[in-house]
Amino acid sequence: MESLFDSAAEEATPQPLAVRMRPRTLDEVLGQRHLLGQGTPLRRLVESEAPMSLFLWGPPGTGKTTLAYVVAGVTKRRFVEISAVSAGVKDVRAAIDNARRELGMTGRQTVLFVDEVHRFNKAQQDALLPAVENRWVTFIGATTENPFFSVISPLLSRSLLLTLESLSDDDIRAVLRRAVTDERGLDGRNTLAPEALDHLVRLAGGDARRSLTYLEAAALLADDITVEVVEKAVDKAAVRYDRQGDQHYDVISAFIKSMRGSDADAALHYLARMIEAGEDPRFIARRLVIFASEDVGMADNTCLQTAVAAAQAVQLIGLPEAGINLAHAVIHCALAPKSNAVVKAIGAASEDVRRGLIGQVPGHLRDAHYPGAAKLGHGKGYKYPHDFEHGLVRQHYAPEETRERRYYEPTRHGGELGYSERWSKIRDFLRGVS
Repeated sequence: MESLFDSAAEEATPQPLAVRMRPRTLDEVLGQRHLLGQGTPLRRLVESEAPMSLFLWGPPGTGKTTLAYVVAGVTKRRFVEISAVSAGVKDVRAAIDNARRELGMTGRQTVLFVDEVHRFNKAQQDALLPAVENRWVTFIGATTENPFFSVISPLLSRSLLLTLESLSDDDIRAVLRRAVTDERGLDGRNTLAPEALDHLVRLAGGDARRSLTYLEAAALLADDITVEVVEKAVDKAAVRYDRQGDQHYDVISAFIKSMRGSDADAALHYLARMIEAGEDPRFIARRLVIFASEDVGMADNTCLQTAVAAAQAVQLIGLPEAGINLAHAVIHCALAPKSNAVVKAIGAASEDVRRGLIGQVPGHLRDAHYPGAAKLGHGKGYKYPHDFEHGLVRQHYAPEETRERRYYEPTRHGGELGYSERWSKIRDFLRGVS
């Protein structure tokens, strides 16, 4: 459970490449620039003698464990790591008691790092509170799940929450290049072809640990690491996909058009292609949310709910599991009845506004709550719809200049048929047609 820097046990045990290449200082950390600048909480923690409690929230492989090690190593604090997967309340209390004893006897502070802290139940999290409250330890909790849902409020309120982001392609590329040449890594014994480097970057999906694991597997097979060597090492064929180039735009275009054309199989193919190529799942989720209103709209109101839920699942769960949620939303979007009436409606209304067709808000609709509004005639003559049969009353709502304009023209597809019939009756009633 406990690990100390420069221990004989660690030196004797062969360590994975990802462990050997852990940064030793904050300046060696790649990515997370928003957390590492001068004056940031992490910098203050490293430069200060005072204990501090942190939660590091972010996707796998973004450096949560690394940052905890760096804090302990740079500040010469004792480092104790607990995995929430296997530890219980007894383990937590033992670690805290040892930290208090060390602090009292030698004055040396302890970094208590709890990996996957969201897996702790309430009792286990409660056991951490005294140590955090009294600053017996520098507590650092790492989580891939939203701590506002998985961490008890008393613990969260006593800690700083830092959000880590997926590493960029350039960050992963720098991690791999450093590992090839650094004496702690491959020490120049292997060459890495540019195409193989690009393939490893795509496979990593913003996860530095994964990229180094794959590089190490490839290095065991050959001194000269090519795309073919990487494919053999990780049993994953290279997906020809450039997130900044034509393939990115071609695949996302085909993805959207397949859903619009109601071909769920084709849409799932393109979804899988993007995921396997390392596309940012948040980008895919955003496109689904847009599609749900742009191409489905009122024909199936539940489609937007599914798309938004999938986007939230991506944030809460992350890949690979969130791929199931994305597939769920893709199938719903593809098979839902289609209508572009919503996007056409807002487009037509926006076009009129841009052309200057605006007009004054009718007096009876203006705000009448502030002093003096009544003297200006604001709200005078307004009829409260709930006071009338069916919740409808005939009165003007639009400015005079746009009173005859028609923006929402519903289709008769799916659930929009009901809205079409209702809107037609309401519109005629409001305009005095019936």
